[in-house]
Amino acid sequence: MARDSRTDARVRRLTFVRRIVGMALLAGLPALIVALVLLWSGPYSSQTQWTLTILMTGCWLGISLALRPRVEIPLHTLSNLLSALREGDYSLRARATRGDDPLGEVMREANLLINTLREQRLDALEATTLLRKVMEEIDVAVFAFDVSERLRLVNRAGERLLAQPAERLLGSTAAELGLGSCLQSGSHPGERVFERTFLGEPDVTARWGVSRSDFRQGGLPMQLLVITNLSRALREEELKAWQRLVRVLGHEINNSLAPIKSMAGSLEKLLGRAPRPADWEEDMQRGLRVIGGRAEALSRFTGAYARLARLPKPTFQPLEVGPWVRRVAGLETRLPVAVLPGPDMIISADGDQLEQLLINLVRNAVDASLEGGGGVRVGWKKNGANLEVWVEDDGPGISNPGNLFVPFFTTKPGGVGIGLILSRQIAEAHGGTLSLKNRLSGQGAEARLILPLRGELIH
Repeated sequence: MARDSRTDARVRRLTFVRRIVGMALLAGLPALIVALVLLWSGPYSSQTQWTLTILMTGCWLGISLALRPRVEIPLHTLSNLLSALREGDYSLRARATRGDDPLGEVMREANLLINTLREQRLDALEATTLLRKVMEEIDVAVFAFDVSERLRLVNRAGERLLAQPAERLLGSTAAELGLGSCLQSGSHPGERVFERTFLGEPDVTARWGVSRSDFRQGGLPMQLLVITNLSRALREEELKAWQRLVRVLGHEINNSLAPIKSMAGSLEKLLGRAPRPADWEEDMQRGLRVIGGRAEALSRFTGAYARLARLPKPTFQPLEVGPWVRRVAGLETRLPVAVLPGPDMIISADGDQLEQLLINLVRNAVDASLEGGGGVRVGWKKNGANLEVWVEDDGPGISNPGNLFVPFFTTKPGGVGIGLILSRQIAEAHGGTLSLKNRLSGQGAEARLILPLRGELIH
């Protein structure tokens, strides 16, 4: 079929060249006839007539036929260039022509087109090579299925997950690979989480995140399936959390046990002395008070951690925003807290937990303002589908924002460092967020609580 089409194209091209040559012959034929008539009707000798006749006829035929290569060679060149482009060969170039004639412009444009296509092909090859390299190296299983749910592409992580080489996997259906439920052909693209065991990890029923999306390749619809082992990432984060927790607990417990141990040793030596000093009873009482104080501080620390670790789930009930904010602001007696007016709203939330959250924020703001000699302001507003409550202070601002929500980190004497982290847990349990940052206008900090309205807003 391809050879026949090329033959037909060549025939059409030759027909076009012959037509051009024929038109050239026809263009010179009237002049030749007139010249011959004048020649043969004039007073010339027979030898002169035949000589001139042959000469004029030869020039007419030679000049007309000379047009053939002038037309045919550029057409051959363009045909070869287009054929090379169709086959992906960008090494050919048309010979440069001088002047600004139309044929020269065609040849120059063809060369520019070849250069552009060559650069685009190189960019595409480099991008494809990079994509393949990334897919091979990432630790996420990637599968591509065609419209009949047959596997057309898989990376190394996918091979490890299914414990088979790509040669055996390609061409298999999703059902044969055990991925039919992951594709869910009738559902919309998206993400979900499920638990199951793959051959590549037979000892663990892990949690897997599945993301499915649609794309086209070669004009045909394809489905991209990405499977991620969530359990591995969760275990790593859990290990890091335990390591941080052990460091914090060990540090705080050692801070309390070290003086207790030291004081107990001193008291033991005091009781072993003979004779005892006159004020040994006062030393005993003072030492026992130190031991009792450190034990009480350790008890407060462990109790604070217990409260942090056992935060109950919120019980959602209607809560009036205005009375809630004004009630918390009125609890602070060290400094008047200004309550800025806001809209009348009722939200669905756990009033006790949100009250504790706002108490922590107001207390921190008052502590900062007492240090800086400023005031505290509280307000709220509706922002789209969210409720925003903010607390501003005129204190010195935040010097170390990176440790604000680190458990047990505190800059206050006698503080245990769980107020902000507990408040953020309450906010997140309500589906919201809590942020604390320095104010952009003026001195001080601003705490901002954002809660979803859950469609239960009442004006």
